[in-house]
Amino acid sequence: MKKLLAMLLAVVMVLGLAACSSNTPAATTAPAAPAAPAATEAPAETEAVLEPVTLRMWFHGSTVTPDASEKVMEALNAMPQMQALNVTLEPIWGTWGDFDDAASTDLQGGASADIYFTCNWSKDEYNKYARDGYWVKLDDLLPTYGADLLNLIPEGLWDCAKTNGIEGQGVYAVPGLKDTATQNCWDVNGTLLAELGYDVDAVCAAGLDYFSPEFEEMLQKAKDAKGGNFYPLLIEPAVLERMATKTAIVTGDLGAGNVLSYYYDAEHPSKDIGSKIVNKYGSDEFKTFVEKTYEYSQKGFISPECQNVENANNYRTACQAEGAYLFGTQSYAFGCELDYSKARNIDVRMVPTTAAYMDATSGQGAMMAISATSANPERALMFLNLLNSDPEIMTLVNYGSEGFTYTKNDDGTITFIDEARATYSPWTNGVGNVRILPATDQQGVDFWDRFSAYYDAAEALPMGAFAFDSSEVETEAASVTSVYAKYAMNLMSGAVDPATELPKFLEELDAAGINTIVDAANAQLDAFMAG
Repeated sequence: MKKLLAMLLAVVMVLGLAACSSNTPAATTAPAAPAAPAATEAPAETEAVLEPVTLRMWFHGSTVTPDASEKVMEALNAMPQMQALNVTLEPIWGTWGDFDDAASTDLQGGASADIYFTCNWSKDEYNKYARDGYWVKLDDLLPTYGADLLNLIPEGLWDCAKTNGIEGQGVYAVPGLKDTATQNCWDVNGTLLAELGYDVDAVCAAGLDYFSPEFEEMLQKAKDAKGGNFYPLLIEPAVLERMATKTAIVTGDLGAGNVLSYYYDAEHPSKDIGSKIVNKYGSDEFKTFVEKTYEYSQKGFISPECQNVENANNYRTACQAEGAYLFGTQSYAFGCELDYSKARNIDVRMVPTTAAYMDATSGQGAMMAISATSANPERALMFLNLLNSDPEIMTLVNYGSEGFTYTKNDDGTITFIDEARATYSPWTNGVGNVRILPATDQQGVDFWDRFSAYYDAAEALPMGAFAFDSSEVETEAASVTSVYAKYAMNLMSGAVDPATELPKFLEELDAAGINTIVDAANAQLDAFMAG
């Protein structure tokens, strides 16, 4: 690292600390990436000292108080590694509630930060914002300022980060080395399942089939045992649909909701069963799914609150916290059942519906992009390189400081100090490379080895890192979005009878131009698959 840093310092000296700022609005212009000089041009050692720089970095999903942030940042910025870069980090702790609007508004207003969280599901959506010129293209910068990043992040994940941005296809953000695969699971309340007389281990090992008589029998027993105001099936409708139909999200699908589906082999996701994108709602699988969901709703298994767009998320979160469910829907992150069991005070089990798979949706699930208006893009990338490769720095930013938010154990694990940790809790997966964090006492010494083995074994979907660019069908997308809002969630949550509502939905989708969108997506996919 010392030698690498010396080279980087020399390169920066050669470049004269040239800033890549722009007075042109970020929505239309991205900065030109400086060319990386050949390694032979830089001396092996240098006495150059970097000018001091303050980097503002906008995080997502955080629960961090100002006092706690100040305490941790004081420790972080005093680290020798940070002083070697002469960088002071100034975080902006976006929450689950305010990040989308606050960050996108800031970016559109000129961008006050150097680094922003982005992904394919946030309002500052990675692919769109790259096309619109908000992010710096990193391809030419990475070999010089992010060599550690290139070495530690797998090639498949870099492939997922490629997108058609304002400067052409390339990488416009650093992907987080986190839960890099998708696996939808049943969230099982093992405590309640045991109370109902079932062998929890046996049920989970056998798997759960949404359409089976056994699944319905367990729901009915829970309903009977807990009474009429208890709803055993706690759903996020869009996730439930993908679990039941075995479909993947098409990255770049309409922002207001997913209307496209890509079917994959549930046991071997890399097997090509016909790489085509279809109208999600026009398939036989979707019809079967909504019919069964409506049946479950009519039997009192699904709460009306899960069918209410305004209240569904808050209701689901409250029921999870109280353990007030039998089966729920969950997009899995390795080891999450440990955290859920502790938080809910029940035995939480995760039962997969398919094998884990990797695509652009999972690969672009949490990223850090450098703003096109940053005055210090090289230094910003140097910091991201340090953050993702240095365990001390990642631990400080992600977990806080020893003695304040956690203590170290003899076996190398850490134990959180709950009261302090509650004041400093960034969203772990949103920070970066989680694999260099220390394991907690609950996770166990070998947790990150098991974590890495799980995600490294995930198969890539045949469509790989494909991301749909819907900009060419904006007119149809606007019309389809309106129709989606009218019907989709009601059907997927079991709120309405599909016998009458599904035909209406399909007719209005056709009129709105869904087939034009599907054809455009497949044309792009065919071109992508052809290389």
